[in-house]
Amino acid sequence: MRLFPSDRYPLPLPDGHRFPAAKYGFLRRRLEAHAGAGAPLVFVEPHAATDDELLRVHDRAYVGRVLSGTLSPAEVRRIGFPWSPALVERSLRSTGAAVDAAAAAVEDGVSASLAGGTHHAGSDWGEGYCVFNDTAVAARELQARGVVRRVLILDCDVHQGNGTAQIFAADSSVFTMSIHGARNFPVRKHPGSLDVPLEDGVGDDDYLRALGRALDESVTRARADLVLYIAGADPYEGDRLGRLRLTKAGLLERDRMVLEATRGAGLPVAIVCGGGYCADLESIVDIHAATMLLAATL
Repeated sequence: MRLFPSDRYPLPLPDGHRFPAAKYGFLRRRLEAHAGAGAPLVFVEPHAATDDELLRVHDRAYVGRVLSGTLSPAEVRRIGFPWSPALVERSLRSTGAAVDAAAAAVEDGVSASLAGGTHHAGSDWGEGYCVFNDTAVAARELQARGVVRRVLILDCDVHQGNGTAQIFAADSSVFTMSIHGARNFPVRKHPGSLDVPLEDGVGDDDYLRALGRALDESVTRARADLVLYIAGADPYEGDRLGRLRLTKAGLLERDRMVLEATRGAGLPVAIVCGGGYCADLESIVDIHAATMLLAATL
């Protein structure tokens, strides 16, 4: 299974910033250890997303402001990261990683980016630690290459994929499913193809029942050639931003259900990490690594 890490392009965050950027390096090292012990994992350097790839999704003026460092103070606050050339490089690499993972999944059946899930970025805005929308760019790029016609984006991050829903609102060739906290960020939730809002405190059993129904409906309605799976670690009970109560075992069962429903239907699956904001970095890495190891062995 090919993995596309972008931790070599780190986020240069100021002291005290609460985004757990260190998780990406820890995740890579954890998976490299498994690869050294025989797990079927191959690490591949991702390309930097090109202007052509970005402009299939994002407004030209917005892309220009990101690349040139001329975002307004309000835009920078909405994104949540201070602008820097390193932020641009990181955003381009993590977006390129999603494109590479999607292309590899079509060839191999399953692949993953070890970052991404930047689903709050819309056509002309960034938001919530998301600069460019990596799964949207990957979907559009694979369509532009003529590799796939229809794409299913399964978003299991705890926050609704408002940017993804906005980008594809008028495009029936991309089906967007989001299962998320109803009262969690973002305040304004753009409706997707299928939204599954959950109340605060939902645990494993109720979550997995709701997910099962959503997977059946999504696979049937999407008629997809490719699945992009946002495997957020933030529904975890220990996540400081999640508000749900899933255990690590529950999250692994979520991954199993997604992969069995999609791979069982003969669909290639590209995974991106999504969020994870637990103060205990080891727990975040446990969750993301379990997702990747399961995918590599199914």
